[in-house]
Amino acid sequence: MSTDADRLRDGIPAMSEYDEQVWATLNDHWQRRNNRRGLPNWASTALSRTGEVAGKATRRVADAVPDAVSEPMRRAGDAVADPAMQMAVGAATALIELANDWAMKLNDPKNVEKLAREQGLELSSFTELRQQDLKVCDRLLTYNTLKWRTAGAAEGGAMGLLATVPVAGTLVAMTADVLVVQVMSTSIAARIAYSYGYDAKDPHEQIFIERLVRRSFMEQAAKTKPLHETARAAYASKGRVRWSKKLRQDHRLLAGLEKLMQHLGPAGSRVPVQSVAKAVPLVGAFIAATTNATVLGRVAKDAQRYCQTRFLCEKYGLPLPAALATDDEDDDTQANTT
Repeated sequence: MSTDADRLRDGIPAMSEYDEQVWATLNDHWQRRNNRRGLPNWASTALSRTGEVAGKATRRVADAVPDAVSEPMRRAGDAVADPAMQMAVGAATALIELANDWAMKLNDPKNVEKLAREQGLELSSFTELRQQDLKVCDRLLTYNTLKWRTAGAAEGGAMGLLATVPVAGTLVAMTADVLVVQVMSTSIAARIAYSYGYDAKDPHEQIFIERLVRRSFMEQAAKTKPLHETARAAYASKGRVRWSKKLRQDHRLLAGLEKLMQHLGPAGSRVPVQSVAKAVPLVGAFIAATTNATVLGRVAKDAQRYCQTRFLCEKYGLPLPAALATDDEDDDTQANTT
């Protein structure tokens, strides 16, 4: 392993205090990931079958949310009779259009160049950021993770609410939600890559972006079952005026909400089925909002850690941490199950 003296002899600068602190934090992170073998394995070029689905989605929707996602959502608004649900569809449609705007903005490196110039940097291309200090690049991503966790929560909440609309709402919401989060995951990773001087449109750079999107695809899949159960519960309870043993047995979510509301109310009070039915959409919104906030926040964090690590390794002639240098397909597959 090369020392500071060796690197200085090779013309490589000594680490600044800021870079040393970031490097120590990154090393600790990658060491923990390597030890538990729950690592993203960015370096691997092998894609599992599940990963191929996400990879194709990445390439297909890298620049914007396609009309194939937006148009069914608009049609769903016409199919829903409940005014409250029409409002939910409208809100979801607005979020899809907002995601489209974000995707266009995030995938354009000129926006990174503009931001850098606003912060006092003189550069002709975003690739020149690789000659800047790490602190300069980090500053371009201030509040980045918080921003995308918030965006994920907003989008997920609207889609989760829409998913409780019987039949059409569930299908449209789940389809649109998965694709929109794939678009946003890809776009967030692209913006972060540009912020450290890496060209996200380069085929070699697409490898780590596809890894991020594959993980988000797997995490989203985990919410499909509870959202489907929530939609079924909403459909079964709509218009009901009495509880039945079968209703409680078939829909544990309804029974659970009934018990929770009984604990919150006066002792011995009954909870009408109509009251429980009103709470079901909120459960769907909470599930989707929490999952999407976690997914997009993790994408942002992992992409930034990867770019920071690579940036420092190239600047100071350091080897990649073992968690990034491995080329073991089994590790990559296992990463999606942890």
